Parts: sequence; structure tokens; C-alpha cells
Amino acid sequence: MFRSVSLLSKLRSRLGQQPSLKDSVRWLQIQSSSSDLDLRSQLEELIPEQQERLKKLKAEHGKVQLGNITVDMVLGGMRGMTGLLWQTSLLDPDEGIRFRGLSIPECQKVLPAAKPEGEPLPEGLLWLLLTGKVPSKEQVDALSKELRSRAVIPDFVYKAIDALPVTAHPMTQFATGVMALQVHSEFQKAYEKGIHKSKYWEPTYEDSLNLIARVPLVAAYVYRRIYKDGQVIPLDDSLDYGANFSHMLGFDSPKMLELMRLYVTIHSDHEGGNVSAHTGHLVASALSDPYLSFAAALNGLAGPLHGLANQEVLIWIKSVVDECGENITVDQLKEYVWKTLKGGKVVPGFGHGVLRKTDPRYTCQREFALKHLPDDPLFQLVSKLYEVVPPILTELGKVKNPWPNVDAHSGVLLNHFGLTEARYFTVLFGVSRSIGICSQLIWDRALGLPLERPKSVTMEWLENYCKKAA
Repeated sequence: MFRSVSLLSKLRSRLGQQPSLKDSVRWLQIQSSSSDLDLRSQLEELIPEQQERLKKLKAEHGKVQLGNITVDMVLGGMRGMTGLLWQTSLLDPDEGIRFRGLSIPECQKVLPAAKPEGEPLPEGLLWLLLTGKVPSKEQVDALSKELRSRAVIPDFVYKAIDALPVTAHPMTQFATGVMALQVHSEFQKAYEKGIHKSKYWEPTYEDSLNLIARVPLVAAYVYRRIYKDGQVIPLDDSLDYGANFSHMLGFDSPKMLELMRLYVTIHSDHEGGNVSAHTGHLVASALSDPYLSFAAALNGLAGPLHGLANQEVLIWIKSVVDECGENITVDQLKEYVWKTLKGGKVVPGFGHGVLRKTDPRYTCQREFALKHLPDDPLFQLVSKLYEVVPPILTELGKVKNPWPNVDAHSGVLLNHFGLTEARYFTVLFGVSRSIGICSQLIWDRALGLPLERPKSVTMEWLENYCKKAA
């Protein structure tokens, strides 16, 4: 068996940029590997159990009411409606995000790290999201190796990106690259051949892991194309997922590698109701493959009220410094915040659609900053904003959550280590979000979740309904 694996490894190295043949060799490798270390084998055991669990839930409790829909909810963007099944994470207004029941501090404690007391490896979170189990370091290392083996980008993907002006927004270039990757979709091929619906999850799994493995290369290419004269840095076969992404961007300091591991982990998933996650789920419910679904999610993430907010935060913070200097006083900062609000704008990085407390993703980034860059001027400004902004927003009386969210901190950390191009930040978010969206998509297929089709009504219908109910 070991000789076979060795021969396959040599063959794989000769295949280079031949994705279809390389994928066949990877499939053979899986058959020879230990099931304990193979993520797909774990899912093959879990899926039948979860299918029966869903079947029982629907049969026994399908008519149980979960709440009442109000006109405010219909007119307010379906805010607060319980209407999606999302296995991988749950967002509590007071506790914050839990990945398969684990909080961010718990994930930092139990998920394997690259070094003692280090930040969790994103591969470990991927394993957790898919299986509900905390992986061992050996399982994470095996998954990391598998993702590297899948990280092959056909030349036409780069050519598709190069067809765009270099001035195009990084998210536009990134989404274009993801769409180009769709050419090699295993799900599309299997569906066209007539695969049984009970097997939909299998090619979806292949597409999803390929996509997760490949998006850092596409994202890094976009960054180097726009900001570094197109000088591409190849993947390093000795590095883990987060570290490799940082390396391909051009940042190799140990602290930056740790930051990228943390960043990718905490941005990966945030239940199913946010725009990017919901969009990915919605598009996939039509049996669009993972590439089409994730590209759609990226286009939602690119909106300034969602993922683009991390770009807006750093730009706003730098505008504070430009006008008031780095040594701004608390009173000056209050004045600037009021100026922003009275100008009809929001203070970016504060508030959240669900959370009613400080975002735990903000908190863990703050702890990272206190540990690694306590004297950074922009970090100190962010700390002052934490003191100044919530009371002001509370005074307005219209804000349900005056506390900082994840976007309030990430840009300052990236800026400290040299990644200063704020327009690019949402691409980092997108790479991270591939892990959560694709994990749920595999379970969407495994559980046979249906086409999403909520009912819509007109304003006239609402008015007539309310008159009758009065």
C-alpha cells in the first residue's frame, strides 16, 4: 500500500496543471488512506444519521409553529424571521457566534494550531463545521495536505481575470476568477450524466473542497496583479492554509501568518441569514453548483452594508487621522463622530443586524492586538472609538446595537503588518467565507434541502389584510 501511495504521489507531481487527471489520482489516494484522517470518509458515516434525524424532525414536528410574522418583518427585509436551516453555526444575539456549538474562545482553545498557544488553523474549523467534531492535529495536517493537492488553477482562469482592467475593484476580479473555475465543476458534470439525487452531496463535496483550496490562489493573484506589478508568488507546499494565503500575498512574518490563520477562521461562517451566506444557500437551492453559488455570495459580500464594510472602516479611521492627527483627544473624537452622523452617514464598524453585544470576533482581534501591537497608533484609536461611539449611538435612541462588530478591527490589524490596501480587504473576507458557505452547501445536498421559495405580497395585499384584521 505504501509503495502504491508513493507511486501515486510521484504521478501527481508530474501532472502539473491537469486538473481532471489530477483529481482522478487524488480519488485513488483517498481509497488508500486511513479513514480516520480522511474528511470525506467521516462524512460518509455522518450523513445517513443526519438524514434520518431530519426525516424524523419533519415527520414528528413539521407543524410546530416557530413564531408569528409581522408586517414590520415583511417590510424590514425579513429581519428576525426564523426561516432557514443552517447546520454549521448559530448566531445568538447575546452570546455571539457558535461554530457547531463552540464559541470563538473555545475554538481557540481546542482547535489545533500551527504552534503551541497559537491561533487555530482554518482547516480545523472546516473539519469542525462539516463533522461537528473537534479534529486531531493529525486529521488537520492530512486535510491541509489534501487542500494543497487540490490547489491547481488552470491558465484560463488567470486570463479571464487579465481581461478586466487592472483598475477593476478587487472583488470584481475575484468573483470573475471564481466564475472561471466553474468550468471544471464536478457537480455539473455529474448532474448532466444523470446522477441520483441521493448522491448529489458527493460531487458537491469535490467541488467545495476544490473551491476552498483554490480561492486563495485566485485572491492572491488579484492582489499581486493590482498592487505588485503582477509578480505572482507560488504556493508553498510546506505551509498550512492560512499561512500559505499570507505567503502568496507577500507577507511572511510569523505574526502576520498567525493573524491570517485567525482572520480566516473567525470570518468563515456567521449562520445563514447574512447576505453572502443566504445568497449562496438560495442560489444553491436551485441546484447551481458550488462555484456559481459562491460567486453569487461574493457579489452580495461586495455590498457596503455587508463585507465591504471592512474597507469602509479603515478609510474612515484614516480620515479621522488626516483631519485630527494620531494623538486625537476623546473630545475631538466625539466631535468627529457627531460630524459623521450629522452628515447623514454611519460610523462604519458599529452595529449588527442580530448581535446585541460586542461582536466576539471583534474581541478576539482586540486580544490579538493587545498581545502583538499594543502601541500601534491606529489600534489605540480603535480602542478610543470603543469608548466613544457606543454612548453616542445609544444617545441617538434609534440604534439597537451600538457595539463594534468584526469590521471595526480587522483593517487596523492588516494595516499594521503591511497590507494597507483597504479596497482589497473584502477579498480576504471572501476567501474566509468559502469555508462556511461550502460546508453548509455540502449538507444542503446531503439532507436534500429543497428549492427556496418564500411567499411575497404586494403593499396593497398588506393594507387589505390589515384592514380585515383590525
